[in-house]
Amino acid sequence: MVQAYILIQTEVGKASTVADVISRISGVVQADDVTGPYDVIARAEAPSVDELGHLVVARVQRVPGITRTLTCPVVHL
Repeated sequence: MVQAYILIQTEVGKASTVADVISRISGVVQADDVTGPYDVIARAEAPSVDELGHLVVARVQRVPGITRTLTCPVVHL
């Protein structure tokens, strides 16, 4: 299982709505609206890196109100 944090910037005033919509996407474990340079941070998991990429590009980035994402895969050193 591949896990990642997805750091999300949204349009002004859209963080709460975006977090709510993203939290209902299959593969997203948690989504919270936060303060700082990003507006929402989500944790996602998928069986492979390719499927994680598909989740981010095909599902998460298409949520209305998102302006930019940064995906940070979890590594175990």
